[in-house]
Amino acid sequence: MVTFALGVLLGGCALLPMEAPRPASYAIDRPEQTFLGRAFADQLPAGESGFRLLVSGEEAFAARAALAEAAQRSLDLQYYVVARDTTATMLLYRALRAAQRGVRVRLLLDDLYAAGRDRDLATLAAHPNVQVRVFNPFPHRGSFGMLQWLDFLGDGARLNRRMHNKLWIADNAVAVQGGRNLGDAYFNVRSSGGFADLDVLAAGPVVAQVSRSFDEYWNSEWAIPIAAFLGDPPAAGEAHRLYAEMAAHAERFRQTDYVQRLRAMDFWREVRGGRLALVAAPGTVLYDAPGKGNDAATEGGQIAAGMRPIVEGARQEVLLVSPYFIPSERGVAVLCGLARRSVRVRVLTNSLASTDVPLVHSGYARYRPRLLACGVELHEYLPALRAAGSARPGLSSGASLHAKTIVVDQRWVLIGSMNLDPRSRSANTEIAALIESEALGQELGILFEESTALGLAYRVELAEPGAGDAAQVVWHGLVDGRPVRYASEPLAAGWRRLIAELLGRFAPEDLL
Repeated sequence: MVTFALGVLLGGCALLPMEAPRPASYAIDRPEQTFLGRAFADQLPAGESGFRLLVSGEEAFAARAALAEAAQRSLDLQYYVVARDTTATMLLYRALRAAQRGVRVRLLLDDLYAAGRDRDLATLAAHPNVQVRVFNPFPHRGSFGMLQWLDFLGDGARLNRRMHNKLWIADNAVAVQGGRNLGDAYFNVRSSGGFADLDVLAAGPVVAQVSRSFDEYWNSEWAIPIAAFLGDPPAAGEAHRLYAEMAAHAERFRQTDYVQRLRAMDFWREVRGGRLALVAAPGTVLYDAPGKGNDAATEGGQIAAGMRPIVEGARQEVLLVSPYFIPSERGVAVLCGLARRSVRVRVLTNSLASTDVPLVHSGYARYRPRLLACGVELHEYLPALRAAGSARPGLSSGASLHAKTIVVDQRWVLIGSMNLDPRSRSANTEIAALIESEALGQELGILFEESTALGLAYRVELAEPGAGDAAQVVWHGLVDGRPVRYASEPLAAGWRRLIAELLGRFAPEDLL
């Protein structure tokens, strides 16, 4: 016990290099003078921004890769997760290639998933045009393990706050934002087990707001240069070896079937050449302050506050898509209030079988009967086992839903990194694009219909309509084209049921 208490004390007292030199830098000015700035401005009305939904994983990967190829002055990348796999490595290699031709690259990573990568990231940052910072770092470095858990025990209030933002910005002229991190699971590479996700590509004046958010995070006290965690800087030989390994990896990647699919698409060339057709519409960016939750001035989420009056003012329909859906008592009151005044409220979230976080599903299940009883429609994503490259309709293809979007009256569209759960509302920082566009609203409405069709999702109902909010629920689906009805969580393994039904009863909602 004494040893454990000492470990907790050491975890809480480990020193961080928070005072490490971090010179301020900002997005480039006059983006309209870059190739991307000129090319996309030519197709947009004066003062308007342009948007394009990125539904498939292939398009999402190609957009990022093409923007890195086309960038002339800057690449700003901000991510919660950058995996150690093929597509993430290839996108970082594209960024490195841009740096080698003179483009300034700034990479900001949340430290939760950067654990154990200090040396590699610092070696990448050894290039004079590459800078890497980590957000809200752990005192103990190395792969995530016991010492980091002790950090949590000693400084949980700080370390529980994570940077969940996801941005890829080229020349302060074009940006990709949405639900996708960087990794194979998000880009339709895997034959099974990936995520169904959604991004939006934006060009025009709205990108200046995206870049402003990046600058606030980059220059904040929470973003620490990766070199601050190393005793000795990487030697020139280390950098050469890393760059050679990335180049060899890229050469192997070019021979894959995945790249052959990309080459068959016109999409990459359209983005690279600035010819991608965009939907012109007014748009703004909602984002949390970097210090969200650290003090009273930054407590609460700016996205929820900005979107709430639009949702509450809905007249016909509200579509909610979130992998983790825990509406809270206030959220239930809002959604049920809408349903009672004949606004159609429809929700798509993960089923217990498809979610990658079963414990969080338990928080949603607590509210399910009450939502159904007041008239909210619930759909739960069906886990998909599919071959890479197959055409599954809906909000991209994947075994688990990861997209985050809200559509109100097929006019107001919100796409970003924010889940509809307590963690996104109160603990994590988030960013989203709020767009006023009937064209995008209708497009997302069609995608919602496709994604909630029986066979792709379950339709959840009360076992006895009108029985009240304590009634049992049932799931309707299709098997081999025939309707089926389930009385308990369909296709969910026993361990998932145990976590959701037993552990979920005791988990505090604000930690889910």
